[in-house]
Amino acid sequence: MRKIRNEKDLKEGVTALVKSCARLARVHAFAGDPPLRRPSGFKGLARVVTAQQLSVASAEAIWRRLEAAIEIFTPSRFLSVSESDLRAAGLSKVKIATLRGLAKAIDTGSLDLDALSQEPEDVIHAKLSALKGIGPWTADIYILFCLARANAWPPGDLALQVAVKDAFELEARPNQDVMMELAEAWRPWRAVAARMLWAYYSARRKTSALPV
Repeated sequence: MRKIRNEKDLKEGVTALVKSCARLARVHAFAGDPPLRRPSGFKGLARVVTAQQLSVASAEAIWRRLEAAIEIFTPSRFLSVSESDLRAAGLSKVKIATLRGLAKAIDTGSLDLDALSQEPEDVIHAKLSALKGIGPWTADIYILFCLARANAWPPGDLALQVAVKDAFELEARPNQDVMMELAEAWRPWRAVAARMLWAYYSARRKTSALPV
């Protein structure tokens, strides 16, 4: 399976997409190379959960406070932090429950993220989506960033939908079906296309769009 492990891999995908897609070539000309981001493991998944249904700025602020409160970000360490401290960092009760459930599953061995990372993407998506508090968006973003899968694609991401609308000069923001259809042309580099489009959104609006 192809992964985006480093800048070289990312550049390879960007080069392939710029050559094959005129619209992404224009996106790249406007925004430049996207940044390489690769959070991993429980910490990476926790960061994705933290970002659920929040602006990038709000999620980043909460995440900084969490990192300050939990210096060694492991499942067992997370479970030792009180709910009041987690609430003080900005986590909602729902997200605390989700993250504690994840931490317990990993700590007890019922969820093995290392083993799961070797599975096909549809298996990973189904396994994660079956967990309480983990929806399709969270699974997609985890596969794209934390597992660095080169062909991952999160059709439900709002900023990505807006970026596609702008880049393709569409009248309305595309739904998930349209997003999936458009992205077919970008295989096997759909995750790189997503990174390029997030960079495009950020450059146009002068604000970060990266979920993690």
